[in-house]
Amino acid sequence: MDEIEIPQYFICPISLQIMKDPVTAVTGITYDRESIEQWLKTSKHTTCPVTKQALPSDSDLTPNHTLWRLIQAWSAANASNGMDLIPTPKTPISKSRVVKLIRDFGVPSLYMNALKKMEVLAEDNERKRKCLEEAGVPKAVILLLITCHRQGKISCLEQALRILHLIWTPCSEIKALVNQNCDFIDCLTWILLCETENPVIVTTHVMVILKRVIEVTNSRLLEKLKPEFFKQMLRVLKSKTSQQATKSALHILIQTCQWGRNKSKMMDANAIFELIEFELEKPEKHVTELIINLLAHLCSCADGRAQFLGHAGSIAMVAKRILKVSPATDDRAVQILKSISKYAATKHVLVEMLKVGAVTKLCMVMQADCAAYVKEKARGILRLHSNLWNGSPCIAVYLLTRYQR
Repeated sequence: MDEIEIPQYFICPISLQIMKDPVTAVTGITYDRESIEQWLKTSKHTTCPVTKQALPSDSDLTPNHTLWRLIQAWSAANASNGMDLIPTPKTPISKSRVVKLIRDFGVPSLYMNALKKMEVLAEDNERKRKCLEEAGVPKAVILLLITCHRQGKISCLEQALRILHLIWTPCSEIKALVNQNCDFIDCLTWILLCETENPVIVTTHVMVILKRVIEVTNSRLLEKLKPEFFKQMLRVLKSKTSQQATKSALHILIQTCQWGRNKSKMMDANAIFELIEFELEKPEKHVTELIINLLAHLCSCADGRAQFLGHAGSIAMVAKRILKVSPATDDRAVQILKSISKYAATKHVLVEMLKVGAVTKLCMVMQADCAAYVKEKARGILRLHSNLWNGSPCIAVYLLTRYQR
């Protein structure tokens, strides 16, 4: 194949390879479509690589059918010499074609076919996803899902969620649509209860989308979340549908617990018990980080501390995670112990902290390579109850070190 002389005009000026899908820019120069699109996407200065003339990123790229036929004929003629045949280029997607598919959403006999076509486009490449986004597909799919919720239709859920999962963008239009009311959040919560053909895929898509929705939802709506919403988040967590769904559920709970009465709604759903039970199964470190973070938020209120102490393994679990997961977990775990020792420190609780090793871990924090503010939290706890814990060897060392300073 090295001996074959390739016509120079078959070569893309950017990739220096034979063009598989030649397109001509407004400057009159022909490039391989993939190469020029990548150039326009990544180049700081959108200029024609050959002429250096201005070449807007949204400028038309006209398929050069004549040149493609010449390249295809030449490659076929040289197939015996090892030349690969040039495949027929895919028809480029147009905004008008996507708009027509969106219109089909309003026709009962056409919307499923339109969704399937959009799903194929969204899965193909970044260029087509961008076209779907610019044509208004995210908004159209959200409105379709809300309509399905109102009408109780589940036939198109998986395709619609797959599309939205691939092309979601937090643009101003989507933010405004999400923040009009709780309809879309209620819709996604409803889907979690639906019996679908592929529940793992559907649940994972819902949770990832819901996490993105919560990130752009205003505080007014976050304060109005229904108790059923939190029950479903904990159900997903307990079901261990997928790692992605689990992490999304924890992110959502952390994001929402800080607004209105959401902590109380989580308490009513038995959140702390479920979180501790989940953590006792020793999930991966990032999941542990999220669980301890959420527990720290929930233990900032009296009901949260009471529910935390109501679990026989709570203090021991938190103590064991200190200095074993990450600096962020150390901070949040020590914060939990601080909340407990400051506001719920009965003699029984303090004795248990000593018995299960929590006091020892706090002393270890003082000696470890931890952030100064974490050490200060640990020091405050030890100082607060040093009289009760003075029989502990680690406390004796702590006090000796303190007095030597």
